[in-house]
Amino acid sequence: MPAVTVEDTTTLPRVPLPAPRTVRRRTRSVTTAPSAFEGEGFPVRRAFAGVDLRALDPFLHMDQMGEVEYAPGEPKGTSWHPHRGFETVTYLLDGTFEHADSHGGGGTISNGDTQWMTAGGGVLHIERPPEELVVSGGLFHGLQLWVNLPRAQKWVEPRYQDLRADASVLLASPDAGALLRVIAGDVAGHTGPGSTYTPMAMVHATVSPGATLDLPWRPDFNALVYVLSGAGSVGIDGAPVRTGQLAVLGPGDTVTVRGAVHQESRTPALDVVVLGGRPINEPIAMYGPFVMNTADEVRGAFDDFAAGRLGTIPAQRVSGPVPHGDLRGQTD
Repeated sequence: MPAVTVEDTTTLPRVPLPAPRTVRRRTRSVTTAPSAFEGEGFPVRRAFAGVDLRALDPFLHMDQMGEVEYAPGEPKGTSWHPHRGFETVTYLLDGTFEHADSHGGGGTISNGDTQWMTAGGGVLHIERPPEELVVSGGLFHGLQLWVNLPRAQKWVEPRYQDLRADASVLLASPDAGALLRVIAGDVAGHTGPGSTYTPMAMVHATVSPGATLDLPWRPDFNALVYVLSGAGSVGIDGAPVRTGQLAVLGPGDTVTVRGAVHQESRTPALDVVVLGGRPINEPIAMYGPFVMNTADEVRGAFDDFAAGRLGTIPAQRVSGPVPHGDLRGQTD
Protein backbone atom coordinates (compact mmCIF):
# COMPACT_ATOMS: atom_id res chain seq x y z
CA MET A 1 0.00 0.00 0.00
CA PRO A 2 2.41 2.73 -1.13
CA ALA A 3 0.04 5.67 -1.82
CA VAL A 4 2.25 8.57 -0.65
CA THR A 5 4.91 7.83 1.94
CA VAL A 6 7.83 9.69 3.51
CA GLU A 7 11.02 8.33 5.01
CA ASP A 8 10.86 10.56 8.08
CA THR A 9 7.48 11.75 9.38
CA THR A 10 9.22 14.00 11.91
CA THR A 11 9.97 16.43 9.07
CA LEU A 12 6.27 17.06 8.38
CA PRO A 13 4.00 19.76 9.81
CA ARG A 14 2.11 18.45 12.86
CA VAL A 15 -1.54 18.58 13.74
CA PRO A 16 -1.92 20.24 17.15
CA LEU A 17 -2.34 18.45 20.44
CA PRO A 18 -5.99 18.29 21.59
CA ALA A 19 -7.10 21.37 23.51
CA PRO A 20 -8.03 20.90 27.20
CA ARG A 21 -11.75 21.04 26.44
CA THR A 22 -11.60 18.80 23.38
CA VAL A 23 -14.65 16.58 22.90
CA ARG A 24 -13.41 13.27 21.55
CA ARG A 25 -16.06 11.50 19.52
CA ARG A 26 -17.56 8.20 20.64
CA THR A 27 -18.27 5.25 18.38
CA ARG A 28 -21.90 4.84 17.41
CA SER A 29 -21.56 1.72 15.26
CA VAL A 30 -19.04 -0.60 13.62
CA THR A 31 -20.09 -2.57 10.53
CA THR A 32 -18.23 -5.07 8.34
CA ALA A 33 -18.26 -4.51 4.58
CA PRO A 34 -19.59 -7.46 2.57
CA SER A 35 -17.75 -8.57 -0.55
CA ALA A 36 -19.21 -8.15 -4.04
CA PHE A 37 -18.24 -7.61 -7.66
CA GLU A 38 -18.50 -4.36 -9.63
CA GLY A 39 -18.30 -3.34 -13.28
CA GLU A 40 -16.94 -6.14 -15.46
CA GLY A 41 -16.24 -8.28 -12.41
CA PHE A 42 -13.58 -6.72 -10.17
CA PRO A 43 -13.87 -7.55 -6.44
CA VAL A 44 -14.98 -4.85 -3.99
CA ARG A 45 -15.96 -4.41 -0.37
CA ARG A 46 -19.19 -2.40 0.06
CA ALA A 47 -17.98 -0.10 2.82
CA PHE A 48 -21.34 1.54 3.63
CA ALA A 49 -23.56 -1.55 3.39
CA GLY A 50 -26.14 -1.70 6.17
CA VAL A 51 -25.56 1.89 7.36
CA ASP A 52 -28.46 4.37 7.35
CA LEU A 53 -28.03 7.10 4.74
CA ARG A 54 -28.76 9.69 7.42
CA ALA A 55 -25.60 8.65 9.28
CA LEU A 56 -23.55 8.91 6.08
CA ASP A 57 -24.90 12.21 4.71
CA PRO A 58 -23.39 13.80 2.55
CA PHE A 59 -21.80 10.51 1.46
CA LEU A 60 -23.76 7.85 -0.37
CA HIS A 61 -21.67 4.85 -1.30
CA MET A 62 -18.08 3.62 -1.07
CA ASP A 63 -16.31 0.59 -2.50
CA GLN A 64 -12.88 -0.64 -1.53
CA MET A 65 -11.62 -2.00 -4.85
CA GLY A 66 -9.29 -4.93 -4.22
CA GLU A 67 -6.71 -5.37 -2.80
CA VAL A 68 -6.17 -8.00 -5.52
CA GLU A 69 -3.16 -9.40 -7.35
CA TYR A 70 -4.26 -9.93 -10.95
CA ALA A 71 -2.76 -12.56 -13.22
CA PRO A 72 -2.06 -11.54 -16.85
CA GLY A 73 -5.32 -10.93 -18.68
CA GLU A 74 -7.40 -10.63 -15.50
CA PRO A 75 -7.61 -6.85 -14.72
CA LYS A 76 -11.12 -5.47 -15.21
CA GLY A 77 -12.89 -2.12 -15.15
CA THR A 78 -16.33 -0.77 -16.03
CA SER A 79 -18.12 -0.24 -19.30
CA TRP A 80 -19.48 3.18 -20.32
CA HIS A 81 -22.30 4.20 -18.00
CA PRO A 82 -24.16 7.37 -16.92
CA HIS A 83 -24.34 9.40 -13.70
CA ARG A 84 -26.35 12.38 -12.53
CA GLY A 85 -26.73 14.30 -9.27
CA PHE A 86 -23.50 13.51 -7.36
CA GLU A 87 -19.71 13.21 -7.53
CA THR A 88 -17.45 10.16 -7.85
CA VAL A 89 -14.05 10.17 -6.14
CA THR A 90 -11.59 7.45 -7.15
CA TYR A 91 -8.49 7.20 -4.94
CA LEU A 92 -5.90 4.68 -6.07
CA LEU A 93 -3.37 3.16 -3.69
CA ASP A 94 -1.81 0.51 -5.93
CA GLY A 95 -1.98 -0.11 -9.65
CA THR A 96 -3.15 2.05 -12.55
CA PHE A 97 -6.62 3.13 -13.69
CA GLU A 98 -7.84 5.17 -16.67
CA HIS A 99 -10.85 7.50 -16.78
CA ALA A 100 -12.68 9.03 -19.73
CA ASP A 101 -16.01 10.86 -19.85
CA SER A 102 -18.36 12.43 -22.36
CA HIS A 103 -17.59 15.94 -21.09
CA GLY A 104 -13.93 15.74 -22.09
CA GLY A 105 -12.50 14.78 -18.71
CA GLY A 106 -10.02 11.98 -18.41
CA GLY A 107 -6.62 10.79 -17.35
CA THR A 108 -4.61 7.99 -15.80
CA ILE A 109 -4.02 7.61 -12.07
CA SER A 110 -1.63 5.43 -10.10
CA ASN A 111 -0.26 5.19 -6.57
CA GLY A 112 -1.79 7.95 -4.44
CA ASP A 113 -3.55 9.82 -7.28
CA THR A 114 -7.23 10.80 -7.19
CA GLN A 115 -9.83 11.34 -9.94
CA TRP A 116 -12.72 13.57 -8.88
CA MET A 117 -15.64 13.65 -11.30
CA THR A 118 -18.66 15.88 -10.74
CA ALA A 119 -21.51 14.30 -12.70
CA GLY A 120 -23.84 17.22 -12.01
CA GLY A 121 -26.59 17.40 -14.61
CA GLY A 122 -25.36 14.28 -16.34
CA VAL A 123 -22.31 12.62 -17.86
CA LEU A 124 -21.21 9.28 -19.31
CA HIS A 125 -17.91 7.80 -18.18
CA ILE A 126 -15.73 4.71 -18.14
CA GLU A 127 -13.02 3.50 -15.76
CA ARG A 128 -10.65 0.69 -16.67
CA PRO A 129 -7.09 -0.58 -16.32
CA PRO A 130 -4.74 0.40 -19.16
CA GLU A 131 -3.97 -2.21 -21.78
CA GLU A 132 -0.43 -2.78 -20.48
CA LEU A 133 -1.79 -3.69 -17.02
CA VAL A 134 -4.32 -6.06 -18.58
CA VAL A 135 -1.46 -7.80 -20.40
CA SER A 136 0.93 -7.94 -17.45
CA GLY A 137 -1.42 -8.27 -14.50
CA GLY A 138 -0.37 -6.84 -11.16
CA LEU A 139 -1.56 -5.37 -7.88
CA PHE A 140 -4.71 -3.25 -7.83
CA HIS A 141 -6.16 -1.46 -4.79
CA GLY A 142 -8.24 1.68 -4.38
CA LEU A 143 -11.44 3.35 -3.23
CA GLN A 144 -14.40 4.88 -4.99
CA LEU A 145 -16.55 7.26 -2.97
CA TRP A 146 -19.86 8.85 -3.99
CA VAL A 147 -20.50 12.35 -2.62
CA ASN A 148 -24.01 13.76 -2.84
CA LEU A 149 -24.79 17.18 -4.29
CA PRO A 150 -27.45 19.42 -2.74
CA ARG A 151 -30.60 20.10 -4.74
CA ALA A 152 -29.34 23.52 -5.86
CA GLN A 153 -26.20 21.98 -7.40
CA LYS A 154 -27.45 18.71 -8.87
CA TRP A 155 -27.62 20.33 -12.30
CA VAL A 156 -24.18 21.97 -12.35
CA GLU A 157 -21.95 21.54 -15.39
CA PRO A 158 -19.93 18.31 -15.18
CA ARG A 159 -16.25 18.74 -14.32
CA TYR A 160 -13.17 16.58 -13.76
CA GLN A 161 -10.29 17.06 -11.31
CA ASP A 162 -7.01 15.23 -11.79
CA LEU A 163 -5.37 15.27 -8.34
CA ARG A 164 -1.78 14.05 -8.39
CA ALA A 165 -0.39 12.21 -5.36
CA ASP A 166 2.21 14.90 -4.70
CA ALA A 167 -0.57 17.52 -4.40
CA SER A 168 -1.95 15.86 -1.27
CA VAL A 169 -1.09 17.76 1.90
CA LEU A 170 1.14 15.65 4.16
CA LEU A 171 0.92 16.05 7.94
CA ALA A 172 1.97 14.09 11.01
CA SER A 173 0.48 13.55 14.45
CA PRO A 174 2.18 15.41 17.33
CA ASP A 175 4.49 12.46 18.07
CA ALA A 176 4.93 11.65 14.34
CA GLY A 177 3.39 8.22 14.91
CA ALA A 178 0.78 8.80 12.19
CA LEU A 179 1.17 10.02 8.60
CA LEU A 180 -1.80 11.97 7.19
CA ARG A 181 -2.59 12.60 3.54
CA VAL A 182 -5.22 15.32 3.20
CA ILE A 183 -7.02 14.80 -0.12
CA ALA A 184 -9.87 17.28 0.41
CA GLY A 185 -11.06 19.68 3.06
CA ASP A 186 -9.33 21.53 5.87
CA VAL A 187 -7.49 19.74 8.67
CA ALA A 188 -5.99 21.96 11.37
CA GLY A 189 -5.61 24.81 8.88
CA HIS A 190 -4.12 22.65 6.10
CA THR A 191 -6.29 22.31 2.99
CA GLY A 192 -6.20 19.39 0.56
CA PRO A 193 -6.26 19.84 -3.24
CA GLY A 194 -9.78 18.54 -3.91
CA SER A 195 -12.36 21.22 -4.70
CA THR A 196 -15.77 20.24 -3.34
CA TYR A 197 -19.31 21.52 -3.78
CA THR A 198 -20.37 19.92 -0.51
CA PRO A 199 -18.28 20.98 2.55
CA MET A 200 -16.31 17.83 3.46
CA ALA A 201 -12.93 16.38 4.31
CA MET A 202 -11.13 13.21 3.20
CA VAL A 203 -7.93 12.01 4.87
CA HIS A 204 -5.88 8.82 4.44
CA ALA A 205 -3.99 8.09 7.67
CA THR A 206 -1.33 5.48 8.41
CA VAL A 207 -1.09 4.91 12.17
CA SER A 208 1.96 3.06 13.49
CA PRO A 209 1.51 0.11 15.87
CA GLY A 210 0.75 1.42 19.35
CA ALA A 211 0.41 5.04 18.17
CA THR A 212 -2.61 7.27 18.77
CA LEU A 213 -3.98 9.86 16.35
CA ASP A 214 -6.20 12.61 17.74
CA LEU A 215 -7.38 14.30 14.57
CA PRO A 216 -9.01 17.76 14.84
CA TRP A 217 -12.41 17.53 13.15
CA ARG A 218 -15.03 20.17 12.46
CA PRO A 219 -17.92 19.75 14.92
CA ASP A 220 -20.50 20.50 12.19
CA PHE A 221 -19.18 17.54 10.14
CA ASN A 222 -20.11 13.91 10.69
CA ALA A 223 -17.20 11.47 11.06
CA LEU A 224 -16.62 8.08 9.44
CA VAL A 225 -13.51 5.90 9.77
CA TYR A 226 -13.02 3.07 7.27
CA VAL A 227 -10.20 0.55 7.78
CA LEU A 228 -8.27 -0.16 4.60
CA SER A 229 -5.93 -2.59 6.35
CA GLY A 230 -4.64 -3.47 9.78
CA ALA A 231 -6.21 -3.44 13.22
CA GLY A 232 -6.75 -0.95 16.00
CA SER A 233 -9.48 1.00 17.75
CA VAL A 234 -11.58 4.08 17.11
CA GLY A 235 -13.23 6.69 19.33
CA ILE A 236 -12.66 7.72 22.93
CA ASP A 237 -14.37 4.45 23.88
CA GLY A 238 -11.74 2.41 22.00
CA ALA A 239 -14.07 0.34 19.81
CA PRO A 240 -11.98 -2.37 18.09
CA VAL A 241 -11.79 -2.23 14.27
CA ARG A 242 -10.04 -4.22 11.55
CA THR A 243 -9.69 -4.45 7.80
CA GLY A 244 -12.95 -3.82 5.95
CA GLN A 245 -14.85 -2.27 8.85
CA LEU A 246 -16.54 1.13 9.05
CA ALA A 247 -16.93 3.08 12.29
CA VAL A 248 -19.59 5.81 12.51
CA LEU A 249 -18.74 8.32 15.24
CA GLY A 250 -20.93 10.64 17.29
CA PRO A 251 -20.58 14.40 17.86
CA GLY A 252 -17.39 16.14 18.95
CA ASP A 253 -14.38 17.98 17.59
CA THR A 254 -11.73 15.22 17.61
CA VAL A 255 -11.50 11.82 15.90
CA THR A 256 -9.36 9.31 17.81
CA VAL A 257 -7.70 6.36 16.05
CA ARG A 258 -5.22 3.97 17.69
CA GLY A 259 -3.05 1.38 16.00
CA ALA A 260 -2.94 -2.06 17.59
CA VAL A 261 0.47 -2.91 19.04
CA HIS A 262 0.52 -6.24 17.23
CA GLN A 263 -0.27 -6.22 13.49
CA GLU A 264 -0.23 -9.02 10.94
CA SER A 265 3.03 -9.23 8.99
CA ARG A 266 1.28 -8.27 5.75
CA THR A 267 -0.20 -5.13 7.34
CA PRO A 268 2.61 -3.42 9.27
CA ALA A 269 0.41 -0.47 10.30
CA LEU A 270 -3.23 0.58 10.57
CA ASP A 271 -4.41 2.36 7.41
CA VAL A 272 -7.73 4.21 7.56
CA VAL A 273 -9.67 6.73 5.53
CA VAL A 274 -11.37 9.39 7.67
CA LEU A 275 -14.38 11.06 6.04
CA GLY A 276 -16.65 13.83 7.21
CA GLY A 277 -18.97 16.42 5.78
CA ARG A 278 -21.75 18.82 6.56
CA PRO A 279 -25.03 16.88 6.21
CA ILE A 280 -27.20 18.11 3.34
CA ASN A 281 -30.42 17.01 5.07
CA GLU A 282 -32.47 16.68 1.88
CA PRO A 283 -34.57 13.79 0.57
CA ILE A 284 -32.55 11.21 -1.37
CA ALA A 285 -33.75 8.96 -4.18
CA MET A 286 -31.04 6.59 -5.50
CA TYR A 287 -31.38 4.07 -8.28
CA GLY A 288 -28.37 2.62 -10.06
CA PRO A 289 -26.24 5.46 -11.44
CA PHE A 290 -28.52 8.35 -10.47
CA VAL A 291 -28.94 10.21 -7.17
CA MET A 292 -31.73 12.77 -7.03
CA ASN A 293 -34.25 14.12 -4.54
CA THR A 294 -37.37 12.36 -5.85
CA ALA A 295 -38.25 9.14 -7.66
CA ASP A 296 -39.71 11.20 -10.52
CA GLU A 297 -36.33 12.90 -10.99
CA VAL A 298 -34.63 9.49 -11.13
CA ARG A 299 -37.09 8.30 -13.77
CA GLY A 300 -36.41 11.51 -15.68
CA ALA A 301 -32.68 10.75 -15.57
CA PHE A 302 -33.27 7.32 -17.13
CA ASP A 303 -35.45 8.95 -19.80
CA ASP A 304 -32.74 11.51 -20.54
CA PHE A 305 -30.11 8.77 -20.76
CA ALA A 306 -32.25 6.73 -23.15
CA ALA A 307 -32.76 9.84 -25.30
CA GLY A 308 -29.04 10.56 -25.45
CA ARG A 309 -29.21 13.77 -23.44
CA LEU A 310 -26.47 12.79 -20.95
CA GLY A 311 -23.71 12.89 -23.56
CA THR A 312 -22.42 10.87 -26.48
CA ILE A 313 -19.60 8.36 -26.93
CA PRO A 314 -18.35 6.50 -30.01
CA ALA A 315 -20.90 3.80 -30.78
CA GLN A 316 -18.30 1.07 -31.02
CA ARG A 317 -17.25 1.73 -27.40
CA VAL A 318 -20.69 1.27 -25.86
CA SER A 319 -20.91 -2.06 -24.06
CA GLY A 320 -22.69 -3.64 -21.15
CA PRO A 321 -25.97 -2.81 -19.44
CA VAL A 322 -26.69 0.27 -17.40
CA PRO A 323 -25.91 -0.62 -13.76
CA HIS A 324 -28.99 -0.76 -11.55
CA GLY A 325 -29.61 -1.03 -7.86
CA ASP A 326 -32.29 -0.75 -5.26
CA LEU A 327 -34.23 2.47 -4.99
CA ARG A 328 -33.16 3.99 -1.68
CA GLY A 329 -34.37 7.14 -0.06
CA GLN A 330 -34.96 9.16 3.03
CA THR A 331 -37.46 11.81 3.94
CA ASP A 332 -37.09 15.08 5.77
